[in-house]
Amino acid sequence: MPIACDSFDHVRLTVTDIDRSRAFYEAVFGWPIAWEMPADADAETRERYWFLFGGVIYQMGNTLLGLRPVGADAFDENRVGLDHLAFSLKSRADLEAAATLLDELGIAHAGVKDLGPMYILEFRDPDNIALELVVRKV
Repeated sequence: MPIACDSFDHVRLTVTDIDRSRAFYEAVFGWPIAWEMPADADAETRERYWFLFGGVIYQMGNTLLGLRPVGADAFDENRVGLDHLAFSLKSRADLEAAATLLDELGIAHAGVKDLGPMYILEFRDPDNIALELVVRKV
């Protein structure tokens, strides 16, 4: 019998520069931080939060999104691994507002596209990870 899952619990992206990536994700999405290592963490706290690996985890509704610094390897959706990450929005108006925010932040995007069953807005993070905002029509 297959395993019965109904959603993702969390996703962690590997990034080259945690400060740059945090600035991007916090400016674009503004999610609250679920976990991060306190700057003044003692040894016990560092041991308790070992799973952060120097990164941060955001609370995105009932889902978590983490960032973990790993070095200088560049993202490429044409290699095995992640192709892109898509986030749901509620309405076309929300998608248009997101395009405006990306413009204000100087983040390049491909404009809102109508794919038939959904509208999407494509852009990339500082490590070139392909991101999409999606509004399903049905």
